[in-house]
Amino acid sequence: MNHYCYAWIEDWCKENGWTELFMRRRNEYWAFPPNGVMPLPIPQQVLRQIKAERGLSSDERVWCGAAGMVALAAAGLSFLAQSPMPLVTAFAFCAMVVAGLETEE
Repeated sequence: MNHYCYAWIEDWCKENGWTELFMRRRNEYWAFPPNGVMPLPIPQQVLRQIKAERGLSSDERVWCGAAGMVALAAAGLSFLAQSPMPLVTAFAFCAMVVAGLETEE
């Protein structure tokens, strides 16, 4: 799950003079700082600030919507089947989605 939208970080780089943004690994963004000759990772506090200002990325919104739909479908299936197993399955899926929403540091 991608926690940041590439365009958000690209906008920050343009505003602060960083150039040639690239993503080295998932959620690890690097760019050349102003007057720099070596690329550096975008500072974590900057990424946290961008995340606080912009909210959920499009990937995160899709996963949250899917978790909500699975929970609703499981509630209906559980009622119709008179069994808790659909709710247990939905709980496991939603737990994995929530764990995926946590940002690594």
